[in-house]
Amino acid sequence: MAGAQSGRRGWRYRGNVAARVVTGTLGAYAVAALLAAALARTLPMPRVEAVTVATLLAFLVAPAVTIWAFLARGPWSAIAGVVLVALPLAAVAWMAGSPV
Repeated sequence: MAGAQSGRRGWRYRGNVAARVVTGTLGAYAVAALLAAALARTLPMPRVEAVTVATLLAFLVAPAVTIWAFLARGPWSAIAGVVLVALPLAAVAWMAGSPV
């Protein structure tokens, strides 16, 4: 009986970890891409320098988002945290318009 119970608990744990891995991977990519797009369009410097600075900062943010996905209380709060960061970045990138 103990084996069946631990098997059910094991799948729940595996699902929790899988949700965090997907959130940490895809969420980190989305947040990093949105941050790079928003900063590249809004930084007051030549385009090449703005893109370089934005990309370097995005490389710092991506691991932080992945770490957040595993430090969050649960998979739903990890998803919510990533979405709450991504939405304002998407809004800034969209309102800044296409680079000229």
